[in-house]
Amino acid sequence: MVWGCSFIFIKLGLEFLTPVGVAFGRTALGALALVVISKSRKISLPTDKRIWAHLWVVAMLLNVVPGVLFAIAETHVTSILAGIINAVTPLMTLSVMMIVFREEKAKSYQVAGLAIGFIGVLTVLGAWQGLGSNPVSAILALLLAVLCYGFSFPYSRKFVLPYKLKPEAAATTQVSLAAATLLPFYLIDGIARDYYRPGPVFAMIALGVFGTGFAYIWNFQILAAAGSAIASSVTYVTPVVAVAVGVLFLGESVTWYEPLGGVIVLLGAAISQGRIRFNRFEKHP
Repeated sequence: MVWGCSFIFIKLGLEFLTPVGVAFGRTALGALALVVISKSRKISLPTDKRIWAHLWVVAMLLNVVPGVLFAIAETHVTSILAGIINAVTPLMTLSVMMIVFREEKAKSYQVAGLAIGFIGVLTVLGAWQGLGSNPVSAILALLLAVLCYGFSFPYSRKFVLPYKLKPEAAATTQVSLAAATLLPFYLIDGIARDYYRPGPVFAMIALGVFGTGFAYIWNFQILAAAGSAIASSVTYVTPVVAVAVGVLFLGESVTWYEPLGGVIVLLGAAISQGRIRFNRFEKHP
């Protein structure tokens, strides 16, 4: 629910903040929440400079760059479209793992899943009629943001997880580094206008404290309690929530092909992850 509502929170935050301001606000509030959690649990932050360097890279890939890009895109597109495109993350992650990190040889079901996911993206965008009212720059910003997510997960697994940090320590350091990186840009151009309605202000607080703070801890707890397969299933719920809240609370319109494309994207992700099996695809664990 929190991550699904993130896109409407971004849209509301843009009422008084610039895209950089939204990205900084969510990381600053998230860092504050995570510091409080870490202190209350008496968890110390890492001291090794190499860990901080790796976590800064993760912060750039997971918070700074996509945080700004999603906000930039949502100045031109609906929160619904942003939420659906976010569902491409598992496919981007798999692509990066196979092409860049080369951790595994591509299996037939993974290739099939990627192909289906690509068709889903084209469907979401209504490619047969151009991009409609959606600027190419906004679509590219969304896809680049998701590509950053795709890099962040294998990078974290390879360079951060071996240090076996406590989840609170890793998340607090990462989000704090993101906020520190964005601070100078926020001071230069962070406020769009001095007009602070309660709704958008509370939306930014929720986006920061819950979406960029508590949600990291919740995700780590689910990973520990139920494993990555269950934790990653959030990917299938997030776009549903994003569409629902966009329609209900912002009155955004949704075309017939956007949710259809989202379903195709999720189908491709499920096949590529081995959640759906067909006899024609090779057997896999």
